[in-house]
Amino acid sequence: MKTALITGANRGIGLEICRQLAMNGFTVVMGCRDVEKGKQAAAELPGVVQPIELDVSTSKSVRKAAEEVRKKYGRLDVLINNAGISKASKGILDTSMDEIKEMYNVNFYGAIRMVKFFYPLLSESDDARIINMSSGMGSIADLSGSYAAYRLSKASLNALTMILAKELSHVVSVYAMCPGWVRTDMGGKSAIRSVEEGAETAIWLATEENIPSGKFYRDKHQIPW
Repeated sequence: MKTALITGANRGIGLEICRQLAMNGFTVVMGCRDVEKGKQAAAELPGVVQPIELDVSTSKSVRKAAEEVRKKYGRLDVLINNAGISKASKGILDTSMDEIKEMYNVNFYGAIRMVKFFYPLLSESDDARIINMSSGMGSIADLSGSYAAYRLSKASLNALTMILAKELSHVVSVYAMCPGWVRTDMGGKSAIRSVEEGAETAIWLATEENIPSGKFYRDKHQIPW
């Protein structure tokens, strides 16, 4: 049985990814800042879903979670860097440095922390995969509009995906994906996609064979960086 860890997983797209991976026979590690809320969410899911306390904004929390996963499972097959935040719709000149740092600390540095501490466990897998939850708003082809700090953090995450795909090509397949505009706490009620639709590409990347590494995907198709 393969093991997958999803960050920011007790609600929204992350929770739906947990649900679908559990239905696909994975042992699912549900990373969440509030483990009690994680337990409540996991109780409603099928299969094997184990909540774990995990705050990607601190190395201490990520290190502790990696050690816990190592003790329980010995390896990790799929890491999905889903945790992310988005703040007010502002241009770069109206965004404070503290706001930019906060966005980067979760959306970009959080993914780096996860890869650094969980790589030893991924290297124990015969089919290791890292899936970075990015956004079309981070596409270099179209960085116009507001939410400047969010766009920057996701563009950086895309660059990280390409770098990791080259550095880890002998061990891990690495992907970035855009879920689209999804009805979640972050996306809002006006969003056009359900969480099921938002999770679909993540499930495909986690389970399908022979998907080219180091690419950016939406709706199971490659899109421009």
